[in-house]
Parts: sequence; structure tokens; C-alpha cells
Amino acid sequence: MKIITFFCLFCLFCFSGVFAQSKATISGNIKSSENESLVGGYISFTAKDFQTFSTADAFGNFSITIPLGQVEIKIDQSGYIPKNIQFEAKKDTFVSIVLEKDIAHLKEVVISNNKKNAITHLSNGKLSFNVKELSAVPSVMGTTDILKILQLTPGVQNSGDANGYFYVRGGDPGHNAILYNGTPIYGISHLLGIFPFYNADHIKDVEFDKSSSNSKYGGRLSSTTLLNSNRKMPSEFGVQGNVGILASQLSFNVPLNNKNAFYISGRKTYIDEIVGPILKSGSKNNDVQDMKYGFSDGNFTFLSQISKNNLFVVDAFASGDELKVKDENLALRTSLKWSNFTVSPSLITTLSPKVSMSNAVYFSQYSNDLSMEQATIQFNVSSFVKDFGFTNSVRYYIKNIPFESGFQYAYHNLQPQKINVENFTTINNNSHDIINANEAAVFTTARPKIIENLTADLGLRINYYASGSDSYLHFQPRVVLNYVPSEKYSFYASYNKQYQYLSLITTSSVGIPTDFWIASSDGIKPQNSNEFAIGSNQNITRNWSSSLGGFYRSMKNLLEYPYGITQFNEITTFKNDLYVGRGKAYGLEMMLKKSNGKFSGWLSYTLSWSDRNFDELNNGRTYFAKYDRRHNLSLVGMYDLNSKWNFGITQLFSSGNRFTMPTSWYFINNNPVKEYSGYNNAQMPNYIRTDIAANYYFIKTAKKESTLNFSIYNTFNIANPIYVVLDVEVNENKDKVVVTQKEKVLYRILPSISWRFKF
Repeated sequence: MKIITFFCLFCLFCFSGVFAQSKATISGNIKSSENESLVGGYISFTAKDFQTFSTADAFGNFSITIPLGQVEIKIDQSGYIPKNIQFEAKKDTFVSIVLEKDIAHLKEVVISNNKKNAITHLSNGKLSFNVKELSAVPSVMGTTDILKILQLTPGVQNSGDANGYFYVRGGDPGHNAILYNGTPIYGISHLLGIFPFYNADHIKDVEFDKSSSNSKYGGRLSSTTLLNSNRKMPSEFGVQGNVGILASQLSFNVPLNNKNAFYISGRKTYIDEIVGPILKSGSKNNDVQDMKYGFSDGNFTFLSQISKNNLFVVDAFASGDELKVKDENLALRTSLKWSNFTVSPSLITTLSPKVSMSNAVYFSQYSNDLSMEQATIQFNVSSFVKDFGFTNSVRYYIKNIPFESGFQYAYHNLQPQKINVENFTTINNNSHDIINANEAAVFTTARPKIIENLTADLGLRINYYASGSDSYLHFQPRVVLNYVPSEKYSFYASYNKQYQYLSLITTSSVGIPTDFWIASSDGIKPQNSNEFAIGSNQNITRNWSSSLGGFYRSMKNLLEYPYGITQFNEITTFKNDLYVGRGKAYGLEMMLKKSNGKFSGWLSYTLSWSDRNFDELNNGRTYFAKYDRRHNLSLVGMYDLNSKWNFGITQLFSSGNRFTMPTSWYFINNNPVKEYSGYNNAQMPNYIRTDIAANYYFIKTAKKESTLNFSIYNTFNIANPIYVVLDVEVNENKDKVVVTQKEKVLYRILPSISWRFKF
């Protein structure tokens, strides 16, 4: 009955504006002269005694209903020449708009639009990032760190030092989807989260949705992050890169002819003699005797304009990390390797001005392998996840209402853990079975105008999932209502239903990637959530804007794995080892942003709660989740002093992560015994960090750049511990226990210098 009711409302909303005889719906698409869809463009509509505005969505589309008669449309897109269009609206009309770059050259001087849209607010708290505009935000390598920038926005919590995860609206780290040109990525961090995971030179823009409100995307309870590479056909050969003291990167754009071209990028570290001493200096006991670490990655995008209406694209990404630790005092040798590989050919077809279609197949693999050798014992644990998938989507208009529908299929192949322990006399193999699963989904979205100034994003995703004898059919409605009463204010309300079939099991509090993925099988049910959100965006002045919102999320079938890296038990199964529980998260999110002028940046603040309830933990009582961090405050500032210098600063403050700590000690048979008052009953110290950066431009034009970047991570050398160790001592009479907390800090201040170039 609920499904029928939702379907009726869906149809009612979609066609409610069809019978309005005195008005017309103006819809269209905004593209650049290079045939790229432009996101977040500002469109104003002026008719007799009527004025309203809209913004282009993630595909460059817009739609608005206005009175019949003479109408003027103004289009303003950052970095492009504004355009005015005038015509008489007699009926529903579709408009295709092409904008030209707003750049003029005179020797080394660049004249351009000074509007800076580093971050663009879209509906329902979505954000779109312009990677180039964020170059002044401090980072260790002097290049834009996309994942760390996400942690500076409302509703997103930084994970602290030592790992590359982030938490969104009280969810677990595995609740976030990272899609590289539509392909899922399962391993998203380099060692300890120090280095940017993606090569920013190969990424054109980033779209971030805290609620995954678009029914096109599924499989995660929290957010979806889209990393989009360049789809522009380069007109001439170009090179850009970055040379630093920790790592270097290089990118080429190569036109083969008028219809074929490719982009290729690569990065490599040379830090064995740098990171080792950093880690060693953070350990007072000199735990790390000899350490070597390095990573490399590469991106490749091939473009072929097969015909006027067909664009063929091949995207590929590969990364590899290796960490080696040797301690002769303990006769210990450790090797840890982890890697990603993805490839995705796709075909984008324009069938008509109102209909376009994309089809893609993809392969994605993530694996890690840990080997340890101590004395006569050898230990190995490894895992992998592989995806083979197909995605189809069609964008079209019905009665000038934009729709998108499609079909998706993925075959999942996972090895959660393969364990091998051997010494000179015995061999013990313990492996969890390889899991195979099939997942299929159909989806549709529509963006109708319900009444004056009120539009909706309506979506429905239907998922079928099967693994072994387990199968599920789930309906996932998504509803977003957007009310725009004036040019200065907009409001939204949303509801999202999500199911997650693949889950990340975390085994360490630091950024050592021994975490592994499992799939719903053998009685392990999919995680699911219901999320409600409301909020508003305000254009205070031309330069200043703000956003305010709140959310509530309930979650079921959450998973906890209490055994660390591995559980040594010949009869163990994930069904027996995993704890299953529920949780909820709620909070307020605020952001103040300045986009224009010499000074730009934003201030964000999140006040949130996140708790969990597992029958096996805390005697079944509700407790705070590890990711419950009450306050998160971020300040980002970028200042253009002149044509040669610009500066950036980020200031972070976060409440500490939760952990479990004994509250009292007593003796049994002269042996000290610890007692706990509750699970996650303690909290790490508040996390405070200040980063600064400066860029000096020798040359800066649209085609050439030579820049020296100076940056300092954790400028004031604040000790932010990643975990706490309890030092327990008993006095000589064995009648008193003295417990001392020792906070472990891996790294503090990290200065870096790099040279960016482009020609």
C-alpha cells in the first residue's frame, strides 16, 4: 500500500503543472564551447512583474515555470562570459545555451571574472567543488587534497591524524561511497592519511552529496563523492606537475587529432628517509627501528569523438602502496601492501536535444596483504574485493520535466580474510570463504515544478541483491523539496531510504589498511537507514552566503567486529563473530561563505550526536559511537595579496573520538583486575590543528603557470594523539594500582615546499 501511495504522489507531482494554461515551462541545458556540461550556473528569469532564478544541476540542466509573454534570461557562470537571451514565451520551451570562456590575454596579464565559486551550494546540502579554485588551501604536497577539504565542510568530521577516513552525519567510515567517473573505489587512503589520495591535476570537479539523495547512486548509508576527470578535448599539447620534497607528480594532455586525445597523470614518492624519522620522533620508545614506505599511482583518460553525437571515453586508475618495518631487537620483519585498480570504458550519446544516454562497463579491484615474520613464526593475512559492473542512464524530458532513468548491475567477488600462520613444525590455515554476490538496480528521478517557487527532486531506486541462499528486494524512495521564495533565500526538506550490501570492517585505529570488506551473506543482513533533513541557503550579499540545516538518521543492522586484525579460531564464522546492532545520529550544520574579492573562504560548524546499541556490548545499553564528536569547527581563508602572492589558512577544532577506558581496579588473588563503567566511556583530547600555505606565482596565465608553494601542516606543533595506552603499575605491597595514561602521537608539525608548473 505504501508503494502504491508513493507512486501516485510521484505521478501527481510530475504532471501537476501540465494544465496551467497561463504559464510556460522554460527548461534547458548549459554547456561550454568545449561541449562540457556546466554545473551550478546562475540563471535569472525576468518577465512582466515577475522575477525568479534557478541554478544548473549536476548535468547542467535547469527548469523553471514563468508567465507567458516576453522573457529575459541571464546566465552567469564562473569563468565564462555572461549571456542574455530574450524571446516571447508562448509555450513550453527548451533552450540550449553555450558559454564562452571569460579570459583575455595581454602578455602575462589575465583579465577574468573575479567571481570565485570554489564551493557551490546545490539543493539538499549538496556541494560542488572547483578544484582549481582551492589551490590555496594548505596541503602537505602543495596540491589540492579533496578528501581533506570535504572534512572542512558541515556534517563531515575529520578522522584525526593517522588515517584517511572521514565520517559523515554520524555514519561509519564504510558508509561513504567514492566514485571515480562512476566506478566505485574501495581503498581510499595512503599511509596515515598524510598524502592526498587522488591526483588533483587529473580531477576537474568534485560533487559531494551528504545524503546520497540521487537515486542513481546507492549501496551506502551516508554520502556519495563523485570525482570527475576532464571531458574536454584538448586543443594542444600540455604539461603540468608538482615537484616537492616528499613526492612529485606529472600530467600530460595529448591531442592525437581533432577527434582523439588522452590525459595521463602519475605520482611517485621518495620519502623512505623522511617519513621514517617522523614516525620515530613521535615514538618516545623508539618503537620504529627501520621503516620504508612508498606509493605510486597513475590516471589515464582517453577521449574519442566518434561522431557529432557520440563520445567514447576510457578511464583507468591504478595505485600501489608498500610499507616495510624491520626491528632487529625484536627479530621482527613486517611488510604491508595495498593497491587499487579500475578501468571503465563508456559511451555518451546525444539522441536529440532533449535525450542523451550513457553506457559504461567497469572493473574495480582493491586488495591488501600483511606479512609478518618474527623468530620462527610467519604470519600472513590478506583480503580483496573485486567488482565487475555495468551502468546505463538516460536523461530525457517529459512535458519539459527533466527525468533520468537507468539500469545498473554489479558482480561482487570478495575474500574478507585469508590467514596463514606457520612455523618450522606446524602450518595453520584459516580462511573465510570467498563471497560472490549479484546486485542489480533500476532507478528513476524527476525534477518537476509542483507550484510557484516549489520544485521537487523525486527518485525511486529498486535493488535486487543475491548471495548464496540469501536474496533481497528493496525499494528506496528519495524525496527532496526545494522552495525558492526569492533570489536571496531557498529552503529544502528531504527523506532518503538507503540499503548497504557491502560493509567495511575496521580493525585498527590508525591508518594501517588491514581493514576488509564483506558482503551480506550467510545470514548477515544488509545495513539500512532512514534520513530526514531540512535546511536553507541564504544569499546575504553578492559576496556572502550562508547555509543552515539539521538532520536525523536512524540505522539498523550495523556491524561491529571486536577481534582486531584477525580471529584465530578454526570454527569461526563472520555470522558468529560479527555483532549486529542499531544506531542513530542527529545534529545541526552551519556554513558561512565568502566567494568574491581578495579574501575568500568559509566557516563551518557542526553540532552532532551519534550513538549505538548492541546486545553484546555495554550490557545492551545505548552508548556513544566511536565517531560521536560533539563539536566540529573549521575555518578556511584564502587571500590574494597581489598578482604574485596568495595565502591560505585552515583552522580545525573537533571533539575527540570515543574509546573505552577502565574506571576502577581491584585485586583477585593478588592480581589486579580492571573494571569498566561503560563502553566508549572516555574521550580523546580535543583535536586542534592549524595549517598555513603561501603561493608565489612566477607566471600565471590560462596556459602557463610556475608557482612555488610553501605549506606547514600543524603549524603550532600541537600533539594530537591517535590512541591512548594505559601504563599499569602495582606498588611493592601489591595493595595499590597506579594507572598512567600515555598518549601516542605519530607526527606533529610537517613543513613542505613544492613547485607547481604548467605549460
